[in-house]
Amino acid sequence: MPAIISEQFRILNAETFVKSFVGVGSTVNKYYAFLGLPNSIEPKAGGTSTWATNTPSPLDGFQEEYSIKESTIAMKKITDKDVRRLVRKVKWVAGTTYEMYRHDYNIYNLTPITSQGSLYEANYYVVNEDLKVYVCLQNGSDPENPKGRPSYDQPTFIDLEPRAAGTSGDGYVWKYLYTIKPSEIVKFDSIEYIPVPEQWGETGETIATKNNAIDGKIEVVVVNDRGASYQPISTSFANVPILGDGVDGKATITVDSFGKVSEVFVTDGGTGYTHGSLQFFPGAPGSESGGPLANLTNTGIGTTSVAQFNVVVPPKGGHGYDIYRELGAYRALLYARFETLETNPDIIEGNDFARVGILKNPTVFGSDTELLDTSIVSGLKALKLGGLTTATTYAVDSEITQTVGVGSTAVGYVASWDKVTGVLKYYQPMGLASSATGYKIIPFTTNPDAGYGVTVNGSSVVGSLLSINTDYNGVSTSINNKTYQLGMNFSAGISSAEFNTKSGEVIYIDNRTAIPRSASQKEDIKIVLEF
Repeated sequence: MPAIISEQFRILNAETFVKSFVGVGSTVNKYYAFLGLPNSIEPKAGGTSTWATNTPSPLDGFQEEYSIKESTIAMKKITDKDVRRLVRKVKWVAGTTYEMYRHDYNIYNLTPITSQGSLYEANYYVVNEDLKVYVCLQNGSDPENPKGRPSYDQPTFIDLEPRAAGTSGDGYVWKYLYTIKPSEIVKFDSIEYIPVPEQWGETGETIATKNNAIDGKIEVVVVNDRGASYQPISTSFANVPILGDGVDGKATITVDSFGKVSEVFVTDGGTGYTHGSLQFFPGAPGSESGGPLANLTNTGIGTTSVAQFNVVVPPKGGHGYDIYRELGAYRALLYARFETLETNPDIIEGNDFARVGILKNPTVFGSDTELLDTSIVSGLKALKLGGLTTATTYAVDSEITQTVGVGSTAVGYVASWDKVTGVLKYYQPMGLASSATGYKIIPFTTNPDAGYGVTVNGSSVVGSLLSINTDYNGVSTSINNKTYQLGMNFSAGISSAEFNTKSGEVIYIDNRTAIPRSASQKEDIKIVLEF
């Protein structure tokens, strides 16, 4: 049997996802944006040899999930202040014909300009140059302009009642909804989308907008056919009842000098309408003695051609009551800024990354149950090397090794090397497992088997080889009276990754050509999820 997943379900999913950042019931989730894959052209590191020229589409499976976590460089926590629901960005531009809100768009009644079978794909709202958002209730549609007319008056008002935006006579009626805050532009504005306020109707100007909404109030009636031969001519008929399942709706209909309907406007929108119609002919409701149509007649020659109207029913609650349903907010944007900090250098420099993503509910290192809650964490492991470190260079993306016993060799890839502090950050993807490692990943250690040392060898080293400083413990080091924060907690010269790299669920993956990182660089990561 035919079935669909409704767009309201998508909106509900977006709402549930956004609310999960602060908790749904007793469940609170933790989300982290991550940068990863510092060696994208090395297959053993999880990349491909042609990554730079033919970046592969992400794969979605458990094997890929494990691989992604192995090459994570750093993660940044996404809080409820870093997520917003989105709608498409439709800018107001003079001379553009916009669509109007209607409740009856579907695959059999397509939107007039964009030819879509869904209201939410129509251009029926705009954001102006001052970041104010308006919904279009009437776009000048009439029998001569069934698709509407160009808009020439930019809406700028912020009062709550719908009205025209200027004096051009373009026929548009707009309703003000909200203004995008300047503080949200950096995080949530994008080329294609605009943010929608959270907690609609509970904070700021949205309280008044929601309180002003009336459930089932009719704002607009469109003339589809002007009819003909109405009498008396050049007459307005006031208080014509809007029929349907609501109450108290009334409209004024004007007949021109040719006996045709020239205009209709709502004088009282009433309440409670989910269906509505307007009947205008002799004998229609309201034609009784003393009724608003009591004097309506035809010419007596032939039969009056009856005018046709479309009564536009508002969304549930009325315009401005539920912005998410009214504008179709089934997308969410997650924001994270990555930058190198002296106080916490978890986000490395001097290498690149070729993957961004989102990890849900990672746990702290050493636990499978305690959720991570730290703002910034490193996904890399690290060694604190001793000796004259400034005279040695371990090249990024090169292999390092430590022979820890008979037939046992630890191997990893260099992610970053700081010759000042002597901190070498590395990772150990499963692709490095080979016969030399016993086909497994062996950790670097300060306690090798007897006869083996703590020297760190490398495939691309300039200068003398260095050894793990087994006497070092801590998170900072002082050099020439300057204190350097290392960002990681070392014990006997070794630090683990700052989260359990086997934990969490990868819910978003974006492969891209490698992006190099420098000390002065900042990455604003904006990830749009569509439900």
